[in-house]
Amino acid sequence: MIENVEMIEEYEMNPQTMILLPFQCGTKLYTRIIEFYDEYVSPHPPIDIVRKSCEYFGSSYEGRREGTKRLTGIVYKAPIIIDSHTSIFSFPTTSPSHSNCIWVCEKYVHLHERVNAKMTNVIFKNGQSFHIPISASSFGTQRARTLTLTGRFMYAIDEMKKKEKHLLERQTNELEKKTNYWVDGRKRKNRV
Repeated sequence: MIENVEMIEEYEMNPQTMILLPFQCGTKLYTRIIEFYDEYVSPHPPIDIVRKSCEYFGSSYEGRREGTKRLTGIVYKAPIIIDSHTSIFSFPTTSPSHSNCIWVCEKYVHLHERVNAKMTNVIFKNGQSFHIPISASSFGTQRARTLTLTGRFMYAIDEMKKKEKHLLERQTNELEKKTNYWVDGRKRKNRV
């Protein structure tokens, strides 16, 4: 077990979460949770924390994966939106069904560099670094896929806002045509 780190039973990913690292203690799989300023240990595997976090923010893990598939077409090792309002976008380093799967929140990754063919050093924006068992090219691909998801999600939101603005302008114009106005204290007739 990791010494001098607080054990927490309940944990949801939040805007400070940087990485979820699985580790074995006896026969049980735990998670080392690294936040920008803090570190915790959870007695649950990373995928359970990811699932619970999706539910906490109003969706299911399966729903988040389906959303990624619709926006990007990515199915295997798909990055997901944990919470769009607080910009929690995360990606797995391997198949999420594998016990050694690490979850990384892309917005905190400063850079990554190759250690060897199967190991990458990931340096976070707070200066912490971790050796992760994934090739540098695969890690780069996962980051790029997460940025693609982020970009397409933001584009979809912007398009929705444009449509909403257009609809509101149209409704306002139609309402103005149908109503009387008070001008200088007098009621003005419609010009229809």
